[in-house]
Amino acid sequence: MTQRSILITGCSSGIGLDAARGLKARGWRVFATCRQEADCGRLRAEGLESFRLDYADEASIADALDEALRRTGGTLDAVYNNGAFACPGAVEDLPRGALREIFETNLFGYHDLTRRVIPVMRKQGHGRIVNCSSVLGLVGAKWRGAYVATKFAMEGLTDVLRIEMRGTGIDLILIEPGPIATKIRENAVAHFEKWVDWENSARRDQYVSLRGRLYDKKIKKDAFELGPEAVTAKLIRALEDPRPKPRYYVTTPTYLMGALRRLLPTRALDWLVSKG
Repeated sequence: MTQRSILITGCSSGIGLDAARGLKARGWRVFATCRQEADCGRLRAEGLESFRLDYADEASIADALDEALRRTGGTLDAVYNNGAFACPGAVEDLPRGALREIFETNLFGYHDLTRRVIPVMRKQGHGRIVNCSSVLGLVGAKWRGAYVATKFAMEGLTDVLRIEMRGTGIDLILIEPGPIATKIRENAVAHFEKWVDWENSARRDQYVSLRGRLYDKKIKKDAFELGPEAVTAKLIRALEDPRPKPRYYVTTPTYLMGALRRLLPTRALDWLVSKG
């Protein structure tokens, strides 16, 4: 059997790194891409095939896909769109530039890579494109408006593309994790500092508490938090199940919120989420 191949984004740590290691252990040929060349070098040192892909840089997306295809002889069985970041802050305090920046990575980059790989998968007659969404692609949460907006948009775009790809042999799949132990909070600090003028906000007093959560070292797990390996387990199913589901939930909060969104009136769900 020919070795299956996959290109994964955001492999410097967390979900992407665990996915790359886990799939390589299962016999997949993994192209583990990172935004920074230094991280790629670290992954190569541990035996992974790694090169640069930055969702905000169109040329790097094209180059990364070309490199993967060069190494396989022109085929690619799967793509896992995973890389993303958060920009915490109240929606009223998020300037246009903040939304433009996060959408470039969290949505437009996914879309760009997906469009580029579809002709390859059409030609070979099969392929799976897996997009890493979130429980925040199902329900909103305060202080996370920018991230929520990108995930809601991704959910809609993926749903439509899945319908449009019927009959092509190309599957579009969403993975929707809840709280996972990653560096996303740590990495969000720089974006918060760049874009949110919290000292001049009407919510200045509330930001004192938010900044504490951002800057303080995390000493215990969030409620229901799982490790990245829980996401990898669902990714394996998304890639290897003969007939994959359109969605794979990860963690108890995702299952709970998925059910509550269907069952509760909007105001009741708003009240519940506002308590979190």
